[in-house]
Amino acid sequence: MKKTLTYLPLAVTLLALICCGGLLAVYEGDYLWNAQEQSLFLYDSSFFRQLMTVPAGWLSWAGAYFTQFFYHPWVGVSLLCGWWAVLAVLTARTFRLPWRWFTLTLIPIALLLLAIIGIDYWIYYLKLKGHLFVPTIGWTLAVALVWIYRSLPMKWMLRLLFLPVAAVVAYPLMGWYGLAAVALMGVVSWRLGDMSAWWRVVASAAALVLVAAVPLVCYRYVYHETNIGDMWLAGLPVFTLSEHYDGYDYPYILLPLYYLTLACLYRERDVADGVKRVAVWSLAQCVVLATVGWGTYHYWYKDTNFHQELAMKRCLDRVDWNAIVDCAQTANGESTRAMMMMKNLALFRLGRLGDEMYLYGNGNQRGNTPLPIRMVQVVGKALYLHYGLANYCYRWCTEDGVEYGWRTETLKLMTQCAIVNREPQLARKYIGLLKLTRYHKDWAERQEQLVSQPQLVVKDPVYAPILPLMGYDNSLNSDLSIVETFLMNHLARTVSDQPQMQELSLVGALWRKNIPLFWARFFQYLQLHPGQHVPRHYQEAAYLYTQLEHQVDPAQLPLDESVGQNYQRFTERVQQYPGASEQYLSEALRTEFGGTFYYEYFLNRDQQCY
Repeated sequence: MKKTLTYLPLAVTLLALICCGGLLAVYEGDYLWNAQEQSLFLYDSSFFRQLMTVPAGWLSWAGAYFTQFFYHPWVGVSLLCGWWAVLAVLTARTFRLPWRWFTLTLIPIALLLLAIIGIDYWIYYLKLKGHLFVPTIGWTLAVALVWIYRSLPMKWMLRLLFLPVAAVVAYPLMGWYGLAAVALMGVVSWRLGDMSAWWRVVASAAALVLVAAVPLVCYRYVYHETNIGDMWLAGLPVFTLSEHYDGYDYPYILLPLYYLTLACLYRERDVADGVKRVAVWSLAQCVVLATVGWGTYHYWYKDTNFHQELAMKRCLDRVDWNAIVDCAQTANGESTRAMMMMKNLALFRLGRLGDEMYLYGNGNQRGNTPLPIRMVQVVGKALYLHYGLANYCYRWCTEDGVEYGWRTETLKLMTQCAIVNREPQLARKYIGLLKLTRYHKDWAERQEQLVSQPQLVVKDPVYAPILPLMGYDNSLNSDLSIVETFLMNHLARTVSDQPQMQELSLVGALWRKNIPLFWARFFQYLQLHPGQHVPRHYQEAAYLYTQLEHQVDPAQLPLDESVGQNYQRFTERVQQYPGASEQYLSEALRTEFGGTFYYEYFLNRDQQCY
């Protein structure tokens, strides 16, 4: 019985760790890959020194170091689970949890897991570097400090001397987690048998003074760029934009409460087992596992569109246009505008935009988050680059770098902007930084070859399609942070004889549903593509506008007979629902006509750009 009580909880915890790792690697691979794109780690001493100018800088440095391994999600997940295993063992040893209660260590692991996969769109807004690993590393080292403290003897007051040393050393390195370790030392002192009541009071008072004083002293003499109100919260993510968003910081609140409870319940002697106690133990184990499992599943962020966006962004980084279209085809439910914009870009690159832009739906679903998200943070910068607006991409990369810190994604985009803008010195600046990374060095070296041999740029599969779209005055103006509206209006206003650019101008006119502008762009399209088959959606728009205005004879246009027939079926179906609201018609006719411009023009007019 004793062997069962010893090894069964260990086996259950190990199995739970393996399951967590497998779920993360399989279902959150795109999320974790994007997380390392939103991070940056440079193998450079100046990068380390820069992070050390704020409290908890070393912790951010360590977090960013391990985050880079999510480039291969299974590698990063393996390292993360390794940290969790160490934390579980340290927690049990530090607070003398009996091995038969080892499953209690799953509670902090579950909270740390939720701190990673429960932040949804905060992945684009958090300023704390290495935030995916920071709480795991921070609590592991904090618990290790508490273990050292309670293991030290009272002889020569070694335990009391360790308190100020731990505070002075741990706070600059770990910030809040160092202070949490000192506070736990003060609490656990009341449970140590070799300390008298007097020394317990001294230890608790010293811990309280150190928690209050060390950040003040550091603020006064060391860290001059940190607000005093942030000194005690260094190392914690800030879930505040224009307002604070509750819920995201719950794991960071529950974790210290968990360890505070363990410190208060710490005991130096184990309790013998009995038959009744074994029964209670078995029931308690089931309750712990069920609670942890239910809580993890319930609060795991499972929004399909969010994960589809991440998958499409990963394909966009690889310039895999077919994979982006495949993601759009397999999307369940209504898609977000970011997904639609990426899908349309991929179709344009594949030469299928005019025939398929409405076939997979033209969704208007907002992101499942309370955050006021902007497409420019999600994928807008890359869209600007691939549509030839390199200056707008570069401008947003610069602003994000100042606001949120430099990231791998922004450095790569800025490199590409410099290349298409023929700015070799600027490109080499960012290439030099990316060559200091582990996984993006090869990419940077390939860009360096293009900079050294500019004639290769026009043949490169990434840059060759962008260059023809830059035949205009690439100045810089305000886009009001609304990427889709600005981009489509820009395309609609652009007058060009370049076939690709002119087709985009026609698409912009379709988006605006501006009839006079459409005719100007449509007739120019016919002139640039004489004798060629006109894509389906352009025909649908032309036929619809002939029926609405009766100023152009559809018989004089190169339209397929099936286009007019399909429009007649559409109007007949609409007439079958007299007095029906637009929303009702939208749902009723989506399956049959959702892939047509007729449906788009009449029943999909309330698109919310962001």
